[in-house]
Amino acid sequence: MRSNVSFGLMLPVGLAAVMTPMILLAAGGGGTGFDAVVHGIESRYGVRATRIPFMGLISGIAGISTHGGVRGLHVAEIEHLEGHVDGAEFNSLVEERVGKGWQRMIRETSKDGDQTLIYVKPEGGRMGLLIVDRDSHEINVVQVSVDPDHLDDDMGQFRHHHHRDHDSDASDGPTQDSGESE
Repeated sequence: MRSNVSFGLMLPVGLAAVMTPMILLAAGGGGTGFDAVVHGIESRYGVRATRIPFMGLISGIAGISTHGGVRGLHVAEIEHLEGHVDGAEFNSLVEERVGKGWQRMIRETSKDGDQTLIYVKPEGGRMGLLIVDRDSHEINVVQVSVDPDHLDDDMGQFRHHHHRDHDSDASDGPTQDSGESE
């Protein structure tokens, strides 16, 4: 009899413990950063964002493959955006929602009205990036945390051979490929 009472009490307490954070997040409108920007766009333009399935798994794989260089990847895509979107209003909406600590690094607007906003935020030895890209009928929002030191190490392998040769031969003077003749 006592185990039934304990189980009967544990179930509601367990559900409350699990549901409380979800309810608080929903009531708070998403806080700041990625969730707040996506929620603000959804509310203002009457659209629904598609969040990429298994993004947590993809983010984990990105972290492993970059040796910690990239983590915390979030992606939302909004398609079928109807009507005119005022660039200044859109910029203001993102600016209000992005939150403290984020600084806009780039605001690029094309002649067609397409817009890209890139924000950065220091995260200790890491850097947060929030990219909001709007074209005529869709908006993409991406947030990621990067370790600049790891990325610099990893990017070295993708440099064009000309740059690698030039960087290492800069002090050796001019060189000539063995296959060329003058």
